[in-house]
Amino acid sequence: MGLFRDDPQRVQLESPDVGLRATRAPWSLWADGFGKLGIRAIQIIVVVAVAGGIIFAIQQLTLVTIPLVIALILACAFAPVMRWMRGRGIPSVFATLLTMLAIVVILTALGWLVVWAVRDQWDELYSQAEDGFQQLLAWAQTLPFDWLSPEQIDEWIDSLIGFVTSAQFGSGALAGVGAVANFVTGLVLMVTILFFFLKDGPQMWEFLLRPFRGENYLRARRIGDKTTVVLGSYVRGTATVAAVDAVGILIGLLILQVPLAIPLAVLVFLLAFIPIVGATVAGILAALVALVANGPINALFVVGVVVLVNQLEGNFLQPVLMGRSMKLHAFVILVALTVGTVLGGILGAVLAVPIAAAVWGIIQVWDGPDLPVRWARPKQPIAS
Repeated sequence: MGLFRDDPQRVQLESPDVGLRATRAPWSLWADGFGKLGIRAIQIIVVVAVAGGIIFAIQQLTLVTIPLVIALILACAFAPVMRWMRGRGIPSVFATLLTMLAIVVILTALGWLVVWAVRDQWDELYSQAEDGFQQLLAWAQTLPFDWLSPEQIDEWIDSLIGFVTSAQFGSGALAGVGAVANFVTGLVLMVTILFFFLKDGPQMWEFLLRPFRGENYLRARRIGDKTTVVLGSYVRGTATVAAVDAVGILIGLLILQVPLAIPLAVLVFLLAFIPIVGATVAGILAALVALVANGPINALFVVGVVVLVNQLEGNFLQPVLMGRSMKLHAFVILVALTVGTVLGGILGAVLAVPIAAAVWGIIQVWDGPDLPVRWARPKQPIAS
C-alpha cells in the first residue's frame, strides 16, 4: 500500500479528474451558469449604484439641472425657428434675440390677461364664494347627524388664526422667501442657458462629438438629432393641443357664464403639459368655480364640457399632432409621472414625459436611422 501511495499513475487511476482540477484556472468558476448569474448580479448592482449616485447628484443640484433641462427642451422646441432665420441670412445673435423677445411678449401677454381677468372679477367671485360657503354650512346643519356644529366651526377658525400668527407660520414664510429667491435664481440661469443654446447650440453639440469616431460618432449624431426632434415635436405638439383645449374650454365657460373663465383657460393650457393628471385637475378646478358661483347644475355642465374637449383632443387631435414616434403607453406615462414627481415635484412631473419620450426615441435609432436596439426590435413571425 505504501509503495503505491506516491505513485502518480496510481493517483491518476484512483481519481481521473484530479489532474483536470489541478490545471483548471481560478476564474473558471465564473464560466458555469451560476457564475454567469453572479456576474450579471454584480453588473446590475453597479448600474443601480451609478444610477442612484446620478439621481442623488441631480437632487442636490436642482438649481442647476432643472434650468438646464428646461432650457434644452425650449431650445429644441424653437430649433426650427432658429434654423429658418439662419437660412434667411439672419445672424445667430439677432435670431436668438428675436426668438427670446417673442417668448417674453407671449408670456407677458398671458400674465397680463390673467391678472386683468382676476382683478376685474375678483370682488364678484368673492361675494359669490362667501354666499356659497354659507349655503353649504346651512345645508350641513340640515343633515340628520350632528357632525358640524357652530362651536366646532369657531374652533377651526380660531385654530387657523392661531397658526397664522404663530412662529411656525413665520418660519414657513421665511422658507417661502428662500424658495422665491431660488426660483428667481433658477429663472435667470435658465434664460442665460437658453440664450447660449439658441445662439451656439449646433457648435456646442459638435464640440461634444469630437471624442467619438466611426460608428460611435454616427450613433452620437443620430442620438442628438433624434433628441432634438422628439423634444421639439413634443413641446410644440403639446402646446398646440393645450391651446386647443384652453380655447374649447374657454368657449364653454363663457357660454355657461362661469367667472374667471380666462384664468381657468390659461390654467388648462399650463396643466395640459402634465399628461393625464393635468386635464383632471383643470376640470376639477373649473367645476369647483362653477359650483361656488353658479350652482351644481352649472358645474355638471362644466364637467361635461371638459370631458367632451378632452375626448376630442385625445382621440383626434393628439394622434395627428404628436405622431406615433412619440406615443408612449399610458402605463409608461404614469410611471414616468410618478418618478418625476418624487424626484422633482411639479417640475419633475412636467419634465418626466418628454424625457421618457426622448429616451424611447434614442432607443429607436440606436443601431441605425430606423433600426432600434436589438432587444427593442419586434419579433418576426415564425413561418408555419
